[in-house]
Amino acid sequence: MLTVISFYLLAFVAVAAAFMVVAARNPVHSVMYLILTFFSAAGLFILMGAEFLALLLVMVYVGAVAVLFLFVVMMLDVDFVELKQGFLSYLPIGALVAIVLLLEMIMVGAAYVAGETKTVVVRETGLSNLEAFGRVLYTDYAGVFEAAGFVLLVAMIGAIVLTLREREGVRKQDAMKQMERTKETGMEMVDIEPGQGIG
Repeated sequence: MLTVISFYLLAFVAVAAAFMVVAARNPVHSVMYLILTFFSAAGLFILMGAEFLALLLVMVYVGAVAVLFLFVVMMLDVDFVELKQGFLSYLPIGALVAIVLLLEMIMVGAAYVAGETKTVVVRETGLSNLEAFGRVLYTDYAGVFEAAGFVLLVAMIGAIVLTLREREGVRKQDAMKQMERTKETGMEMVDIEPGQGIG
């Protein structure tokens, strides 16, 4: 019974949050709804007995959402000063999302502890599906797994490089000029007349 209630709650929240990802006009709100969708889908995976996929969804995709958020902020120039002005008005919605996430975690944890979730055990070795999946992933497909991580790293760096632009009036450090400095170029003797400043 607890599993059925958890399933319907998680499925409803996942569908509603996915709809709000598209419907929300504020990109920050879309990111928050997307994270809620991922957490709900991870809960559904746990109910099915696929704990590794749930952990992968939370660790990889929520991290990818952080990169997406960075990309959106850099592309759209979101004015955070304007967002911070109405911070208290968003507090009830944020508290509601936090309460929903807490309820989801409690219900999934209770169903898992009660033994109502499916757990597949590999009969030959006596390993759970999480251990068996991990062994296969990190032995037989270790190279592919590392290549996928490298592709994600390149994508993150590419997103930052594509959105990086020069800004006028911003002081920045030039390491090459600093290393090339000598006593002659690093110091300038100026003879200032009395009552005059440096122009």
